[in-house]
Amino acid sequence: MRFRGKRYTESSKTVEKNKEYGVGEAVSLVKAFKAAKFDEAVDIVMKLGVDPKHSDQLVRGSFSLPKGIGKEVRVVVFAGSDDKVEVAQKAGAIEAGGDDLLKKVEGGWLDFDVAISTPDMMGKVGKLGRVLGPQGKMPSPKSGTVTNDILNAVKEFREGKIEYRTDAGGNVHVPVGKVSFPNGDLVENIESFIKHIVSNRPPAAKGTFVQKISISSSMGPGVRVILAA
Repeated sequence: MRFRGKRYTESSKTVEKNKEYGVGEAVSLVKAFKAAKFDEAVDIVMKLGVDPKHSDQLVRGSFSLPKGIGKEVRVVVFAGSDDKVEVAQKAGAIEAGGDDLLKKVEGGWLDFDVAISTPDMMGKVGKLGRVLGPQGKMPSPKSGTVTNDILNAVKEFREGKIEYRTDAGGNVHVPVGKVSFPNGDLVENIESFIKHIVSNRPPAAKGTFVQKISISSSMGPGVRVILAA
């Protein structure tokens, strides 16, 4: 049985089990939970009616939250030319390079949140699949992290663009801000992300696409959100 702390248990008492709340009310509940000693992230989990084992049902991509996510996103860039490396560094990448960066990551360095690569480097970057894949950091054209437009890509991810993909259970789980955000900012981020996912339903998906939505703080219980019509 999973152990839950006293604070989690107390917070759970304020949420009706299996009740679905409007986004605004759900945000108010999450923010009202007894605060931790740090500014907790607010996450959304969407259970989708897809089978991720089938590539034509995989839901994957990137999205720029209108109000950002409230954290400094650490970006690295794999680039083979000096001019691309310079552009990446000026845009705010914490590391940029070719073979030198490849060796560093292959050696186990993973102190970054997003990896971007120029298309010409993917032949080499692809060999890091066993390192980057499990971390969800492998560059992909679908998520906008394989591109020659290094300047805009680095800026967008540093400012709050998020990557997402369905896990083995068909869930999409991403951060949508911080508990310290104004309610309206969290609502805007959540509603815009839900609309984005709904608009990207795979043609091969059958039945009800969005089956369950919940939001939570890092240390708090989940609050179910009313499904979009």
